[in-house]
Amino acid sequence: MASRDETGAIGPFPQRPVLSAHPRLRLGGRDEVPPVVPPLPPGILPENRISEYDDAPGFGALNRGPPRAWWWNASLPLAVAAAIAPTVTVLQFRAIAPLATIAMLLAVLAHRRERGRWPWPRALAVPVLVLLAAFGAVSVLWSPEPRWALAAAGSLAGLALLGGASAVVVEDETLSGRRALGWCILGGLAVGLLLGAFDNATGQSVRAAVRGLAETRPGLEFGLKPAASFMALLLPLVLKARLPEALRWVLLALGAVLVFLMPGETAKIAGLAGLAVAALVRVGGRGVSNLVALVLAGSLLATPVLLPLTLRPDIAAEMPRSALHRMLIWDFGLERAAEHPLLGWGMEASRNLPGGRDNPSDASIARLGVSPTGANSWLREPGIERMSLHPHNGGLQLWLELGAVGLVLGSLATLALGWGATPMAAGVLASAAVSFLASFGVWQGWWLASLAFAGALAAGLSVRRGQER
Repeated sequence: MASRDETGAIGPFPQRPVLSAHPRLRLGGRDEVPPVVPPLPPGILPENRISEYDDAPGFGALNRGPPRAWWWNASLPLAVAAAIAPTVTVLQFRAIAPLATIAMLLAVLAHRRERGRWPWPRALAVPVLVLLAAFGAVSVLWSPEPRWALAAAGSLAGLALLGGASAVVVEDETLSGRRALGWCILGGLAVGLLLGAFDNATGQSVRAAVRGLAETRPGLEFGLKPAASFMALLLPLVLKARLPEALRWVLLALGAVLVFLMPGETAKIAGLAGLAVAALVRVGGRGVSNLVALVLAGSLLATPVLLPLTLRPDIAAEMPRSALHRMLIWDFGLERAAEHPLLGWGMEASRNLPGGRDNPSDASIARLGVSPTGANSWLREPGIERMSLHPHNGGLQLWLELGAVGLVLGSLATLALGWGATPMAAGVLASAAVSFLASFGVWQGWWLASLAFAGALAAGLSVRRGQER
């Protein structure tokens, strides 16, 4: 027969201890006063935080349960990648593409396992980059390289989404997990920078050894330049290490010095730019970061006007061979971009433009006021092409391949990334902008993966948590 419990409810179960209406607990046949949990002081828990207690006893600890092991942190794959990526790039810079991509993918899956939901990107720049990728995919209709265009568009969209999702993983991570991530960034950069500087000082002995070479060979040092650019990109993240602020800035400056000990003029400028912009934003606050974002986005949008101003005979006369060749490449790229200014030639079209495999033309050489004889006779040598794979200028590549549409979308993405950025995030953006404007191809897989990885860490760590300083 059904029995009636103390609350009056009828059921088939015998009487058992239950909570009474009295603010006491009915346990084991006697009343006990529940433990008093003090109210949460105002300002401890930001509105979008999940728990006010991530790694220490305190208010609400009775309901939090035992602390989880460090290997269950969703950000662990990102921390491992940050710890080894700088060393990996010194040994083989292209390996950063699979390393960063796998780390971000595992972090997203771990967040889904832990939270029961996907970390959908929150950054405004992500949909803009996806829209840019979509336009690049449409450009296969007129691109001379449709296969490469589709691959580049897919890579850009996938890495933008993956980077945005990984930023959410870092943002939602516990305090202990975020601190561990900061230490991994610092330790990984320290090892990578020291190894890179040592390799360069010893004539690429490290990179020769891992390739099974008894001694170094000419050109081996070129692989160290992308590694230096990658580490210059990560350097501002040192500002998130759990150290006194003055020490963090000293370590950032020392890192920039170590980048100077490696080859690559662009990497050196990128390291200095990251340090300088981070310092300016630290002093001037959000207004300075907004100004930096406006300058970078405006400069990108004004590429068709600004870049020709640098192609002057007086500047060309002072340039070394590599810089002069790059100026001739820019001249050719501007010439071709003007033929399709609105929609461009199509994504990844730079690698197969008409006339791109020829020596610099007489007209281009004349515009720069140089002579292809004497010291500049190398301009007529085989292999000195007007455009090989990309124009070594991100703004020009966007205009050349995706026209004014690409420039507008690229500028909007830059503005979204830099608007209101913290010193750390602004420094990462400034470093990336230097390499973007003067070095690598925009759609190179390892470079896109590097940008997504660094951007995810910078964006996620820029969101402050309770108890964080």
